[in-house]
Amino acid sequence: MATVSSLPGAPGATCYDVVIVGGAMMGASVAWFLSDNPDFQGSILVVERDPGYSRCSTTLSHSCMRQQFSQPINVEISQFAADFVTHFRDHMGGDPRIPQLDIQSFGYMYLAGDETAEAALRQSHAVQARAGAATRLLEPADLAREYPFYNLSDIRLGSINTRNEGYWDSGTVFDWWRRAARARGVEFIANEVVAITLSPDRGRVDSVTLKTGQMISCGHVVNAAGTRASAVAGMVGVSVPVEARKRLSWVFTAQDLLPRALPLTIDPSGVHMRQDGPKTYLAGAYSHPDLAVDVDDFTMDHALWQEYVWPTIAHRIPQFEAIRVVTEWVGHYAYNTFDQNAIVGPHPEIGNFLFLNGFSGHGLQQSPAMGRGVAELIAYGRYRSIDLGQFAFERIARGARFREQAVI
Repeated sequence: MATVSSLPGAPGATCYDVVIVGGAMMGASVAWFLSDNPDFQGSILVVERDPGYSRCSTTLSHSCMRQQFSQPINVEISQFAADFVTHFRDHMGGDPRIPQLDIQSFGYMYLAGDETAEAALRQSHAVQARAGAATRLLEPADLAREYPFYNLSDIRLGSINTRNEGYWDSGTVFDWWRRAARARGVEFIANEVVAITLSPDRGRVDSVTLKTGQMISCGHVVNAAGTRASAVAGMVGVSVPVEARKRLSWVFTAQDLLPRALPLTIDPSGVHMRQDGPKTYLAGAYSHPDLAVDVDDFTMDHALWQEYVWPTIAHRIPQFEAIRVVTEWVGHYAYNTFDQNAIVGPHPEIGNFLFLNGFSGHGLQQSPAMGRGVAELIAYGRYRSIDLGQFAFERIARGARFREQAVI
């Protein structure tokens, strides 16, 4: 990955066709797809305040993908991501330096503990089946036969897909998006946008101001600022319902290893766990209540593991009664409090200000489709592949929530 020393602090020009605020996974995706588009010949500046990416969601994510969503558009988005990853070199132009990638398809295992959750799994399964996903519903007897390590005393149904669901190497995709974009002339700088100036009629963005004082004229601005999305939107007088929420992670070893790879298991409690390495596992959870935190708050809740997470996973998998934590960390969701779905596309009144925000934990797996979609909006004024119109900002003003049941 690019380091602080390898990125300049100042831009090379005073005017760009596109300024992307935030250079992590989403910003890098837009930059690469624009630079890869033969119909776009404009200049691109990516402004990243933390070029070491030490605390961004991209770096601290569990890096998984799935097709098990309740909304058809979310299934389609992840299916494109799976194709992009499994044909990564081809999508990147066939450069032999680019590695061939795959998905470790241990799958996601949703477990339903009551009638409402069971009905939701069955309803989502129908959506996924129509989209061509390989999801299977497993009754308790099926679960016991295929995954005998689960305690199923309080489980009514399971749902799993082991085709293109699991862990993927998002770090390599991220790295090559930035490398290839920079090789094509995209500028990445270590700086911060601190102000945005609108035209006199407030119908468009005229310029952005950097922390180091430079004022940059621009044709489009893309808000790809992650948990700082609200602050960036506020610079143009717009409120977006995106906040930072902590997501805590633990890698652990078990005295008795499971007989097969552990799917990413979503327990009815909300705790999830999966295979991490040949002899390690990963668990994730959040504190209760799940409240907004400061974007710079990465303080670990040490009691959560001992008092809640460990007892929960030991209940679900009795072999996990004897385990040892190897490492732990805190990351953030850029959480859309309105409906937990992305906010994508132009502001209805400030037409050259584009949102790419509020992914609520789905960002990495949605980044190929979302970056491509925003690049299409900039190049053509419309979506040409997947129609992402359901994620438009206007739904917030209308109070029309776009519900996704499968939020972890």
